[in-house]
Amino acid sequence: MTLIDVSPVLRTADLNGSVAFYTTILGFRYDNLCQKWGWATLRCGGVVVMLARPNAHEPFEKPRFTGSLYFKTENVDAEWERLHEKARVRYPIEDFDYGMRKFAIYDNNGYLLQFGQETRASRWDEPTPYGSMDAA
Repeated sequence: MTLIDVSPVLRTADLNGSVAFYTTILGFRYDNLCQKWGWATLRCGGVVVMLARPNAHEPFEKPRFTGSLYFKTENVDAEWERLHEKARVRYPIEDFDYGMRKFAIYDNNGYLLQFGQETRASRWDEPTPYGSMDAA
């Protein structure tokens, strides 16, 4: 199998509010927005996020997602300054031992969005007594 890309599809009952959050707050632009189908495709640089209203084939009470969307950026401090007063913060900007500086916010649906930048070689790049971490 050869994978080329992955684009998340986030379900939302508030398509217009979600499009507004991602375009106005985060700076995405929309490639496609179809109210009839309840669908939007948003882009920021090389990142694509799709939004969709729930369909009749799946139950939907509220958005659920046990993971997060992780956005790598070239200047995480600038993103923190731009976003932290415009969205609900999960954790503030911080340096982590594994070589990342990052923060996390929630979007208007409650999806967790993390923003990070590499600060140095991570501890995973160091030799371990178990061999390479890539050997999995």
